[in-house]
Amino acid sequence: MGEFRRLSENMLVSPQLELGDVAEAANSGVAMIVNNRPDGEDPDAPQGAAIADAAAAAGLNYVEIPIGHSGFSEPQVDAMIAAMEQAEGPILAYCRSGTRSTFLWALASAKQGGDPEAIARAAMRAGYDIGPIRAMLDMLAAR
Repeated sequence: MGEFRRLSENMLVSPQLELGDVAEAANSGVAMIVNNRPDGEDPDAPQGAAIADAAAAAGLNYVEIPIGHSGFSEPQVDAMIAAMEQAEGPILAYCRSGTRSTFLWALASAKQGGDPEAIARAAMRAGYDIGPIRAMLDMLAAR
C-alpha cells in the first residue's frame, strides 16, 4: 500500500496517501500525519478532511501545512518545526510525490541546527534530491 520512505528515526515521507495508508501508518508506529498538499490540487485524491478523519479514527495526530507551487515560507518551516517538536513518535508527511514534504523537513531540520550535508545524505537515501533548496538549507543552518 503506502510507500513510506525514512528520512530519520522519527520522520517518514510519502507520496499522496490513500485512506487505507493511514491505518498502515498507525500499525507501523506513526504518531502524526503531516499533510503538505493543498486541498484541490488533485480533486481525485483524498482531500485533507478525509485524511484527518482517517487519522483521528486510527488514533493519530494530524497537521496541515500546505505547500503550494509558490514555494516555501518561514511560517511553514516554523509550523513543521512545531509539528516535529510536538509529535509523540514518528511523523509521516506526505504531498503529491514526497518531494515537498522532504524539502520542508530538510529546511526545518537545518533551522533546528542540523548539518546540511547529513540532511542532504538522508534525503538522497530516501530517493530525494534537495539540490533545488540547498542554498536555503545552508542559509538556515548558518543562523
